[in-house]
Amino acid sequence: MKKARLRKGVLLVLEGIDGSGKSTQAGILLRKLRRLGYDSVRFREPTRGRWGREIRRKAVSENSLTPQEELDLFVRDREENVRKNLQPALAAKKTIVLDRYYFSTIAYQGAKGIDPAKIRRINERFAARPDLVFILDLGAPEGMGRIEDRKKKYRLFERKDYLARVRKIFQGFKGRMFVHIDARRDKGQIARVIWDHVEALLRRNSTSI
Repeated sequence: MKKARLRKGVLLVLEGIDGSGKSTQAGILLRKLRRLGYDSVRFREPTRGRWGREIRRKAVSENSLTPQEELDLFVRDREENVRKNLQPALAAKKTIVLDRYYFSTIAYQGAKGIDPAKIRRINERFAARPDLVFILDLGAPEGMGRIEDRKKKYRLFERKDYLARVRKIFQGFKGRMFVHIDARRDKGQIARVIWDHVEALLRRNSTSI
């Protein structure tokens, strides 16, 4: 298959509360891109790097970290991800599928009392700008119901009242880059909505399709 060529790298982000299906959609999108010949990579946050491992190690009890400590760890992890993964992939004109980005930090740490505008300013000093951000919208009870069977729970992020506040912040993101999707829909329908937006973006940015 002839490889599709882009004028510049593309950053596609999937966001939403726990259980919204973003990781499933990230996988579907990556496979679609690769089948069509796009040089594509997938990353997720927290990463598997030093700071991401620290987040996972400590995010097992409700009071293990203060909101500010959480924020500091996520920012350090993201700085490393941008430097080591995102910027090189964008420079190589690849299409990136990213499972969570700084919008999650705004929503999750913002829901714990840190000013969302402050969190956004901190991150946008260094973070690569996404081309599209898909926010899969789901109620907290539905999200909790979907993740009840997971073998490992990071309880720090999974209380229903907390997730309701997180969702409200996600719902407040507005602008041309944001696409809000009802995550209660069938995963195939969601994938088609995502692809319609991605395909239009790629056509504008491609030298060959």
